[in-house]
Amino acid sequence: MREATQLDWDPRVVAYDHPDAVALVAAVQQVYLHRYGQNDITPVAAGEFSAPAGLFLVGYSDGAPVACGGWRFRAATGEDPVLRDGDVELKRMYVVDGMRGRGLARRLLAELERHAAAAGARRIVLETGPRQPEAIQLYRTSGYHELGRFGAYRDHPLSRCFAKPLP
Repeated sequence: MREATQLDWDPRVVAYDHPDAVALVAAVQQVYLHRYGQNDITPVAAGEFSAPAGLFLVGYSDGAPVACGGWRFRAATGEDPVLRDGDVELKRMYVVDGMRGRGLARRLLAELERHAAAAGARRIVLETGPRQPEAIQLYRTSGYHELGRFGAYRDHPLSRCFAKPLP
């Protein structure tokens, strides 16, 4: 594929169980398996990524699915005191190997943030790990700051959580 430009980058809202989303989520799970020795154990249900609870995007270039990511609303709970009402959690950000380094992750992240803010979210939170340094770099350079751990990995020493306020 040629380098993605504004003209051939097409992010589309899709269902989490859309075939292109399923294939990309399976690919990102392989990354987790390779880097951490296991798939992401965070419970995820397809309905969490459908309006009004959330959203899932697949990015296309030259008609091929090359990136994905989504968010789902989260609420403050006793289990996760760092979460606030109005938070959305970013999940399954991924760009296929052959399209990395072309700014697609940054474009996808901006599109996800835009949709979340339009849906009334006040902050995006996410969980990643030190074996994904490119992800950590993306989030830090996109205005995210470190946050206390939450979710399925709240007690895991490799968990790194970040947050960014939305307008």
